[in-house]
Parts: sequence; structure tokens; C-alpha cells
Amino acid sequence: MNKKIIVFLLFLNVVSFSFVYLLSSDSDLQVIFFDVGQGDSIFIETPQKHQIIIDSGPGDKTLLEKVSSTMPFWDKTIDLIILTHTDNDHISGFFELLDNYVIENILWSGVSGDSSRSKKWETMIGLEGANIVYSNDVNKIILGDVTLDIISPNDYIIEKYSKNANDISVVSKMTYKNNSFLFPGDITNKVEKEIINEDIFADVLKVSHHGSKYSTSVDFIEKVDPLIAVIQVGKNSYGHPADDTLTRLSNFGIKILRNDISGDIKISSDGNNYKIITNKKII
Repeated sequence: MNKKIIVFLLFLNVVSFSFVYLLSSDSDLQVIFFDVGQGDSIFIETPQKHQIIIDSGPGDKTLLEKVSSTMPFWDKTIDLIILTHTDNDHISGFFELLDNYVIENILWSGVSGDSSRSKKWETMIGLEGANIVYSNDVNKIILGDVTLDIISPNDYIIEKYSKNANDISVVSKMTYKNNSFLFPGDITNKVEKEIINEDIFADVLKVSHHGSKYSTSVDFIEKVDPLIAVIQVGKNSYGHPADDTLTRLSNFGIKILRNDISGDIKISSDGNNYKIITNKKII
């Protein structure tokens, strides 16, 4: 199947966008790594005010509350959500979100598994009426000035690693002018090797699998060559983030940010420079 480039022409939000432009002079790309405990959830707003959410954390109403306090109260439409994979700490917060917001587009691998949460996910997105896009059918999504390249999983990786949900995570790279972010979900070093020859260079790396020792290899770090590494982690019994992973990142002189230490982590970009805000402090 030929992969596609999708350009989202978000006509339904033209009116609300015009109001946002009038009320806000902030034309930077905004990326917020939400503190959702032991899980991943990333909120993105493009300079054209398109909203993207990658993963949703482990459940309860944490994501819903954070999105509600981040977006204008009158804006109940989210342009794109991306589910990297169906593990509880990535999928469960979406259920409350789907009940309270209109989702225009949904991107995921299409591999659901047999868990009750996977079945619930498929039922809910079927009822949502959103445009559903599968990772192996598309290689690029364009939202105004922001480009999202879908790096993995393709058909080969889905077939080879289908027994490990982490390794069939949707891996994406977001680029805005001269700045870029890499979001690798929970892939292990096995899939890192599979994608090592792709264009994965990025200024900001969301560290895979909460800093697991089985991810973020030296070769992968060298290829991505990030300036900043964000670890989405909370209180856990898995040893995340692993000391080995922290050491590997530190040896490259990479600035490490962690949700369990800093709470929500916001990185804004004008396309050339970054501003980092954690706990209401600018770094």
C-alpha cells in the first residue's frame, strides 16, 4: 500500500481559530509534557492553534482536567490524537477525553490486543466519527507550519514485534522550522535499531518507556543527538528511570527534564529557539 501525505484542512475550527488569534499573540509552537504520574501524555498546540495530544496517561480524570485548563473553555474540538500503543499508562485517559471533546482525527497502529481497554478504545473511536488513520498507511501529516513524520511502525515492524506492544509504538517526529521533537512511545532498543537509519535527529527527545534500561541506547542517542531529553515518569516500582539510562544521557551532555521532579514541562519554540517552563519557572 502506498503511504500518504495527509494535510489536515481543519475547516470546522476556522471560526474558533480566528477568536484565538485575536485573544492571543503567542505564535510559538507549544509542547507540554503533562505530569500524569507513571505514564505519557503530551499536549501540542501549533502556531495556527491546531491541537494534538499524544497518549493520555494511566486514567482517572487527570488528562481531562489538564486539557480543560490548557485550552479555551469554548474550544471543545481537538484536531488530532495519537495513541502510540494500548498499554494502560498510554490509553486510559483518552476515555474521559472522548466523552467530553470532539476529536477530528485519530492516528494509531490499529493493533489493539485482547484487553478490555483495547476493546473499549475500538468501540469508542468507532462511535466518535473521527477520521481514523493507521500508522502503516501514512508517512507525513502537515498541520500548517508543523510537519509530523510517522516513522514507525510499518507493516514489517508490526508483524515482527506484534507480541510486544511497546515495540509497535507509533514513533513520530515533529518539525517546526529549524526545531524538532522525537516521540518514540515505549520502543525498546530492538526497534531503535530498526529505525536507526531514518531521519530521527531531533533537538528534543521524549525518552522512550519512562527511562527504561532497555531503551535509549548509545547508538540511538548518537543518531538523535538531542539537546534536551524529557522523561515522563511518576512514582513506580519498575525502577524508572534506570540509572544506566540517566548515565547514558548525561554522558552526552544532554539536559534531562523529568515530570516526577518538575511537574508539567512546557517547551515553546519560535522555530529557532526554545523556552522551557517547569513549575512556572523559565529555564
